[in-house]
Amino acid sequence: MMADENNNAETPVVDNAGSTPTPTTAPSEAGENQSAAGATDGQAREASGGRGRGGRGGDRGGRGGRDGGRDGRGRGRGRDDRRGGDDDGEELIEKLVHINRVAKVVKGGKRFGFAALVVVGDGKGRVGFGHGKAREVPEAINKATAAAKKKMIRVPLKEGRTLHHDGKGHFGAGKVNVRSAPPGTGIIAGGPMRAVFESLGVADVVTKSIGTSNPYNMIRATFDALTNQSSPKSVAMRRGKKVADLLGRGGQVSEAEAEAEAAAIAE
Repeated sequence: MMADENNNAETPVVDNAGSTPTPTTAPSEAGENQSAAGATDGQAREASGGRGRGGRGGDRGGRGGRDGGRDGRGRGRGRDDRRGGDDDGEELIEKLVHINRVAKVVKGGKRFGFAALVVVGDGKGRVGFGHGKAREVPEAINKATAAAKKKMIRVPLKEGRTLHHDGKGHFGAGKVNVRSAPPGTGIIAGGPMRAVFESLGVADVVTKSIGTSNPYNMIRATFDALTNQSSPKSVAMRRGKKVADLLGRGGQVSEAEAEAEAAAIAE
């Protein structure tokens, strides 16, 4: 009897015997803790950039963008248009005259450098030249262009197409002669001198280079000749006379013609 009572006490009584037990859908505490911990770890990885492949790739991409921005200052720029605008919004004519390449022999090989000579003008009586040196050609051209814009000079033009009078320029071993020309003559000049007059806006001129063919000396000799150009208006102001008096040529031209010619002179 005692054994039967013990067996009855240890064996649980199932009321719904024969029925299928219904599975529970309530999440356990351990599962909730694991999901919360996983979400926290994912947010921390996203905030810190992550240590996985995606995070490293993003870091590489960011560093590559920064490095590319630094290197792009020298290597990324292509050759500019030959017509560029300055800070005042004025359109300028840029002409590349000469590029010189130099090489320095070092332990690992040769290190190349480039020097550019550029002429800049507005086509309306202003012109300048400059040269720049760099390891890359585009950077050398940009330096030369910036230097030319800072050293532009104004040259008086007759009727906006030619020079007022003949002139001579000299620099080192370079000597040039420039002469005014009638309409339809065109620009009779070669090499660097042609680039100067095209940028200046001269349509008719006759020039001759005597001496060296070094483009640097030719350009400087040409600018020496252009600097010595003077207009009738500036001469009249300097001498305290009227422009018509200077153009009268001692009575060889009538007063009416002299007045008309003086009125046609813009500068």
